[in-house]
Amino acid sequence: MNYSFEQKEKDRVVEARESFSGRLLTDAQFDESIAITGIIEREIKKSGAFKEKLGDYAYAFARTEKIDAAKAETVLRDLFKARTGQTMNQMREELAEREEKLTQAQKGVAYNYAIAVGEMIERGDKISFARAYAQQGQRLAGELGITDAGAKRLIKEEFKAAENAEFYDWGKEMEEKFYRPQIEAEKQQREEQASERDGGRTRSSDRGGRFERKAASDENGSAPSRTRATQSRMQYRR
Repeated sequence: MNYSFEQKEKDRVVEARESFSGRLLTDAQFDESIAITGIIEREIKKSGAFKEKLGDYAYAFARTEKIDAAKAETVLRDLFKARTGQTMNQMREELAEREEKLTQAQKGVAYNYAIAVGEMIERGDKISFARAYAQQGQRLAGELGITDAGAKRLIKEEFKAAENAEFYDWGKEMEEKFYRPQIEAEKQQREEQASERDGGRTRSSDRGGRFERKAASDENGSAPSRTRATQSRMQYRR
């Protein structure tokens, strides 16, 4: 299976396959477990939490594979550490500690990302405020090495400090000004296309109806002729 991990992590995945927990699994189970560790890692980097998602996935994995849920959670924790080089809690704590140590200069960078949210909405193709905010938060998180949630919080705070306005209100105004008209135009276009399709089906149906009526008329009209011809032959024989 091809993993979307860096080479260093790919090497760790190979080692994880031969670990105690890895050897207990079939190839399919191992592939699925490794994929789940990636989902949990993304959740830690997004929100700074993992226990709820770990519990949900461990339970689902245990149920479908018919193993104990506690055992499934242990396997996921072991493979997570083998793949990333950290426990889930260590990764969470590292991100939180890094956010606490941010300098004011580092925090100030968040204002540029706040403005970029508005630019995405204005120049993008049907990009909502929520989507733009999430994307810029993720980019800032990658630059500062913190969670997406922490980055989004910084964006909001630095915008308010610079503009003396609520970031959410500003973003929704931008959405109404640029995003909403694009959505309405798309909606109208779909309705017009649907109307044209319906009109085409109606015309096709009308043509079909006329053809059927004509055929029926021809059939009804020819029947009396055949009857008269038959009567004439009968009269001739007599």
